Amino acid sequence: MKTSNFKTYKGDKGVAICIYPPIDWMDARYPALEPDRQTFFAKKADQITEEHYEQQYRERVLSKLDPQKIYDTLKGQVLLCWENPGEFCHRRIVAKWIEENLGIEVPEWQPGDDDPNDIQKPLF
Repeated sequence: MKTSNFKTYKGDKGVAICIYPPIDWMDARYPALEPDRQTFFAKKADQITEEHYEQQYRERVLSKLDPQKIYDTLKGQVLLCWENPGEFCHRRIVAKWIEENLGIEVPEWQPGDDDPNDIQKPLF
């Protein structure tokens, strides 16, 4: 399991875990990891801090899930949302939650992490 965003990751193991994936997204989704709408919109409107968002996301979403089941279901997949690497986002909260509960590191996907035969070649 790794994490990334829609702009960076173009492989075939992506799983959308956000409320609004790209309009043309036809690949896997995992709605159980989507943030609840109240928390999502409060953060987008700058009504809550990142710390408050994480607290609410953990309470309203992650506390209802079994981290082992999530890991077993999504092992080998790349969890996707919109934010760029290094920016605050819920996919990294999920990664931290897996690490805290299972002791399994969930890194951010990097080019070259996939099978060399699966890496997309630049168009130019």
